[in-house]
Amino acid sequence: MQECHTGLCLSVYIFTFVLGFPANILAFYTFCRKVRQKPTPIDILLLNLTISDLLFLLFLPFKMQEVMNNMVWDMPYPLCPLSGFVFYMTIYNSTFFLTAVSVERYLGVAFPIQHSLKRRPLYAVFASIFFWIFSFLNLSIVFIVPFISPENLVNNTGGQNASGFSTMAANTEEVCYENFTAAQLNVLLPVRLELCVVLFCVPLLICSFCYINFIRILSKLQHIDRRRRLRAIGMALGTLLVFALCFGPYNVSHIVGYITWKSPDWRDKALLCSTFNACLDPLIFYFSSSAVRGNVSSVMEGVRCRLHRCLSCHVLRGLWGQMNKTATDKEHKQEEINAI
Repeated sequence: MQECHTGLCLSVYIFTFVLGFPANILAFYTFCRKVRQKPTPIDILLLNLTISDLLFLLFLPFKMQEVMNNMVWDMPYPLCPLSGFVFYMTIYNSTFFLTAVSVERYLGVAFPIQHSLKRRPLYAVFASIFFWIFSFLNLSIVFIVPFISPENLVNNTGGQNASGFSTMAANTEEVCYENFTAAQLNVLLPVRLELCVVLFCVPLLICSFCYINFIRILSKLQHIDRRRRLRAIGMALGTLLVFALCFGPYNVSHIVGYITWKSPDWRDKALLCSTFNACLDPLIFYFSSSAVRGNVSSVMEGVRCRLHRCLSCHVLRGLWGQMNKTATDKEHKQEEINAI
C-alpha cells in the first residue's frame, strides 16, 4: 500500500484548501455575473473550470481525514470511490478546459476577423457539456474497479479456505482505492495508460501548439500595449507550467505503472502535485479575465480600507486612553495637594 507522509500530505491539502477555496469562490462569483450579463466563450469555459475546482475542494476534507487516520478509510465506504472520482475528474477536466481556452486564445490572435464572425457562446456550452460527459465516462473506472472479482485464491490441491477471501475483502475496505488485486490491475493499468494518452498527452500537445504560436504572434504585434502583451504571455506560460508541474508527474506514473505492471510507490507524491492545481487555476483566471482582476482589486481595496480603519481606531483609542490617564493623574495630584 502506498503511504502518504502525514505531515507532507496534510500540509499540501490544507494549503490548497485555504488558498484555493476563497479564490475559486471569488472567481465563481465573477464568472457567474459575466455570463449573466454578456457571456463569452472564455468566460463559460473558465466558469466550468471553476465549478470543477470547487467540487474538488469540497471533497478535499475527506482526503484530509484519511491522511490524519494513517490512510485508513473509516468513513462510509461509498464516499471512497466518490471522492476519488471527483479527485481524478478534476485533473482531466482541467486539462480539457485549459486546452479549450488555449484554442480560443490562439484563434482570436491568428484569425481575428474570421474567429470573431464565427465566435458563439453556444459552442463553448456544447464543448463544456462534452468535456464533462467524456471525463465522466473515462473516470467511471473508479466505480467499476472495486466490483472486479479478485483472482481465484483456491488452488487445485486443496488451497485456501473461504476465510482468506473474507479477510482480503475486509482489508480492501480499510483503505481507499489501494491494494489492487492482479485481476483489478489487468483492467486498471491499461485504462490509466489510455487516460494519460487521450486526456493528457493530446491536450498537452494542442495547448503547447496554441500557446507557442500565440506568444510568437503576439510578440510581433506592435500596436498592443506592452502591459497587456506581458499579461497575455504570462497567462500562456502559466498554463503550460500548470500542465507540466501539476499534471505531468501523475500521468507519468500511469506510463511507469503500465511498463512495470504495478502502481509506482511514488504515485501518491505525484498526486500531490495535481492537488496544487486547484489554487493555481485562479492565477490563470487573473491573467485571463479583466473582471477577475477588477474583483480582486476591489477585494484588496476593501481589505486595505478595513485595516486602515482598524489601525485608525486603535490609534484613537490609544490617544483617548492616554488623555484619560493624564486627566486622572492630574486629579490624583490635586487630591494630594488638597490633602497637604
